[in-house]
Parts: sequence; C-alpha cells; structure tokens
Amino acid sequence: MPPITCIDDLKRLHRRRTPRMFYDYCESGSWTEQTFRENTSDFQDIRLRQRVAVNMENRSLASRMIDQPVAMPVALAPVGLTGMQRADGEIKAARAAEAFGVPFTLSTMSVCSIEDVAERTRKPFWFQLYTMRDEDFLRRLIQRAKDAKCSALVITLDLQILGQRHKDLKNGLSTPPKLTPAVIADLMTKWRWGIEMLQTPRRQFGNIVGHVQGISDTSSLGKWTVEQFDPRLDWTKIAKIKEMWGGPVILKGILDPEDAVMAAKVGADAIVVSNHGGRQQDGAISSIRALDPILQAVGDRIEVHFDGGIRSGQDVLKAVAMGARGTYIGRAFVHGLGANGEDGVRSALEVIRNELDIAMALTGKRDIAAVDRDCILVPEGFSGRWQA
Repeated sequence: MPPITCIDDLKRLHRRRTPRMFYDYCESGSWTEQTFRENTSDFQDIRLRQRVAVNMENRSLASRMIDQPVAMPVALAPVGLTGMQRADGEIKAARAAEAFGVPFTLSTMSVCSIEDVAERTRKPFWFQLYTMRDEDFLRRLIQRAKDAKCSALVITLDLQILGQRHKDLKNGLSTPPKLTPAVIADLMTKWRWGIEMLQTPRRQFGNIVGHVQGISDTSSLGKWTVEQFDPRLDWTKIAKIKEMWGGPVILKGILDPEDAVMAAKVGADAIVVSNHGGRQQDGAISSIRALDPILQAVGDRIEVHFDGGIRSGQDVLKAVAMGARGTYIGRAFVHGLGANGEDGVRSALEVIRNELDIAMALTGKRDIAAVDRDCILVPEGFSGRWQA
C-alpha cells in the first residue's frame, strides 16, 4: 500500500474496497448536499496565522473532553452501519481509538452491539442514543450502556425524522445488502470485503435485533426504525433521559444559539455543534459557521464541542482556535476503516495528529491548551449577516 499522507489517500482506498452502497452512505448528504459540501469548504475561509522565531520544542496535544483525558482534542463520532464498512468495524475502530487515547462513540445503529464492543476493548467508550417511542426498549438500551461501563451518553437531537438521502434510496441501502443484480456485480469487485464479512456473524443492527420483541432480522427493522424514532422529543424528555442515565451527558446536533442555551439549562455536560454531517437539514449553515454564535450565546456555562467537515489536523486547529473544547471526526475515520480496517483508523488518527501538531507549532503555540483566536484569521461576517 502506498504511504498514507492525508485523509484523501484513505478515502480513495475506501471507495475502491467497500461496496458502493456503504461508501455512498458515508460520503453523501441529504437532498442537494449543499450543507454536506459547505461543512468542509467553509473551513477554507479561515486562515492560520504563521508565527516565527518562537520556541517549538516540547509540544503537547493532550487535552480533556468532559473532564476525561484525551491524547488530542478529537473523538470518533458516532456513525451508523460502521460494521458494514468493514467486518466488525465498530470493534476495530474502538480498538484503534483506545490505543491512540481518544474517545470512541458507538452509535445506536451500529452493527456490532454494545456488548460486542465492551467485550473486546479494555477502556470505557461513549454511547450515542437515538430516542425511541418504545420506552421499555429505551430504558433497557440505556441500562445496557451502563452495564458496559460507557463513560458518557451522547444524545442525538437532530434525527427525530429522517432527512432524505438520494444515494441511499437509489442504492437500496440495507443491512446486510439485498442481493440484486447491481449489488452482486458490485460485490464481485469487492472480494476482500466479502470474505471478511462471511467470517463474522455481525451483519445486522446488533443493538436492536434480538433486543426488541418481533425483531429477529432486518426484514422488519426498517419499518420499525421509521416508526420508532421519536418526533415528540423535547427538552422535558431530554431532562428525563439525563436523569435516567445519571452520568455525563453530551447533546449532539445543536446548530442554533437558542438551542444551545436550552441545552445548558437542562444541565448537559457538553453540546456538540453539528448538523449531522449535512445528512439532515440540507440548506442549513455549516457547523463551522454556526460555532462562534453558539459560543457567544453560552459563554462558559457549558462545554462546547464541534462536529462537521473535519478532514485534517488544520481543521481541528481552526475549530479549537474558534473556541471548541473538543472535535469529532466521522467520515475521516470511516475512510480509514474502509481502506484498511483497524490499521486504517489508526492511520487516520496519525494523519490528524501530525497535521495538528505541525500546524499548531507554526502558529507559534506549543500546547493545545494555549491555542486561541490569536492563531487564526476569520473573515468579517463569517458567521453570517442575516436579515432579522
């Protein structure tokens, strides 16, 4: 395999080695994909200040997210269907994150179950929760995360209803894939993926199949999922879930300052400025443009994290310089996973760390804790000048 020098190297390998429907699931947004594209492109408008004649020795990226130590201010974001990008994908990604010293977040819609990941890792991971109408299932799911010693609950707020993703509909996305002629033709060119998948029993939604009455396979799962995602989710229910959990809570999917203020009021430990990777409300502003107004609205009342469009260590540096206490990578690590399994995730993290370390040093900082707005140049009106 050629040297991996950037996330795009992993992305190219991911596309070559993974079935189209699962690569497209990762690398797509909703509707016109405007927000998906701008999540990444808007980072280019922020420039880094280069400083010289400063001591660059003894640099440190060590940080804390929700008072948990991290090797750098980066966590692996929750991504559904990770176990279809590569066999046992969630386990492999969790192991890579654990070895690297950053948090891994397991999605409710993972292929490997909470128990699968807990049994094959040594350190606690975070669990991401989609709220469901089925209260009994919700309580049991939270208890399973407690039993697995998960160290934080990440509640996703921006998927009460599913945004339309054209590629998923056209590809007939399913888990495991339905063997149509087009899918069979694609799988014939992805033999390595297929051999690994045949060697694992984990090919369905492990947190749901077998844990919900009447759901024994994915033939009935799609209908159940559409019916179960709770459109009635409100701040009262969030407060109840927080009480039910009893540990650190992170609220993901905040894109508006008013919602950020409400998240602080319900007592969340952190919020994640995020638009679900551009996979929900197309036409919404990018996460990086939303970050500063949210920081201004909440001040130091709540820890603010960032998710959306990060493809490099320079992007991490820009988000931290803007004021984020931590960042999340989703597609970046999934590209690594699809490219080369656990080693690929490790490669993605190494790329991010190397870029972050060098970029930080060239702004004249030796410690990530010292990175601030002085490190960047933000264009006037970057966060938008909108009519009242």
